[in-house]
Amino acid sequence: MSYPSDLSDAEWALIEHHFKPKDRRGSASKHPRKRIVDAILYVVEGGIKWRMLPKDFPPWQTVYDHFSRWNKAGVWEAALDEINARRRKKSIGPAPRAMPSSTRKASRPSTPARSGGSTAASS
Repeated sequence: MSYPSDLSDAEWALIEHHFKPKDRRGSASKHPRKRIVDAILYVVEGGIKWRMLPKDFPPWQTVYDHFSRWNKAGVWEAALDEINARRRKKSIGPAPRAMPSSTRKASRPSTPARSGGSTAASS
């Protein structure tokens, strides 16, 4: 199934190399990298919780783990920089979706809050 947040084949072709592992040990993957990137974009653009990913995406934990690693490694910024640079060269319209800046804000998985802690409101 495809979603409006999914990257087109042309968009993916521009940035795919950023998401490849740096060494051969990490090259085997159960889920296609594009599908993981599309799942991350679905969460970010939809403003949903990680756990609410539709079942046709890889498991939310897998998606979040990849997101977290790629975010820490600067992959999102590098991918967006490349897309923006090519768009400026070709002057083909507005920049793509706000992928990297929005993904930085979505850096925590949704988990229930622990009870028993004190808050300012309970003082």
